[in-house]
Amino acid sequence: MTTVEIDGRTLNLSNLDKVLYPQTGTTKAEIIDYYARIAPVMARHMEARPITLVRYPNGVDDKHFFEKNCPKHKPEWLPTIAMDVSAKTKVEFCELDEPAAFVWTANLAALELHPGLARKEDLDSPTVMVFDLDPGPPATAVECAQVALWLREALERLSLEGFVKTSGKKGLQLYVPLNTPTSFEKTREMSLALAQVLERVHPDHVLTEMTKALRAGKVFIDWSQNARHKTTIGVYSLRAFERPTCSTPITWDELEDGHAGGDPEAFRFEMSAVLDRVDRHGDLFAPVLEMQQELPAVS
Repeated sequence: MTTVEIDGRTLNLSNLDKVLYPQTGTTKAEIIDYYARIAPVMARHMEARPITLVRYPNGVDDKHFFEKNCPKHKPEWLPTIAMDVSAKTKVEFCELDEPAAFVWTANLAALELHPGLARKEDLDSPTVMVFDLDPGPPATAVECAQVALWLREALERLSLEGFVKTSGKKGLQLYVPLNTPTSFEKTREMSLALAQVLERVHPDHVLTEMTKALRAGKVFIDWSQNARHKTTIGVYSLRAFERPTCSTPITWDELEDGHAGGDPEAFRFEMSAVLDRVDRHGDLFAPVLEMQQELPAVS
């Protein structure tokens, strides 16, 4: 057991030498270090949002579990957000709003952090609309990049701007900041409508149906993520992949270059690369927190 103090919070850390990514030998200590260093940036995107923890106590090659209710043994100082996820079920989600909170969840081997799309001030009003682009093999993130470019064109016709990040695994995600009063019904309707337009224009490349048997070689645009009860992989979160890759913001220029280069590896960034990118470029996803846009009516 190792005791550390972070901003006046005392934490007991355990099993620091445990390897959580066998392919790279990445240990829990390295995971904790990453989350401690990225926390000042990541906290802005996580604070005031319900967080689902995805825990891998024995590493990415072993069993994992989703933890929506914040563990009962949480520190007294760590806040929670109560939310009804069904008519009969209320969940007390963790809220992560400071570096010590990220170190605590990393010590639980919560490699992945999935925030909701709304803030606790109004859990019925999403602050963003999300397109989750999921490639069906042999399609890769390169094909997802093409779909993201088509989506950008469609959004521009509606005078909307989007921002893209890697999923940290095989796909990409496009976020449309709103930060104005709206509803999940509106974001689901709009995201589905735009996805269906692309599916009609590019039927050999785009799919909106969730049936996995239809996905081979196509990019599934998952519009269903725009739901009150769902949480989506957080920006800068690690993923349980072969290597410690992260969901990483990229510029549209980088997306275009990656698409032109045809290499899926151009869309994968590990922990050290993410920290270097933040040092060089700042938080490329900062506009998602602040930009105000309104969705037009779906005709």
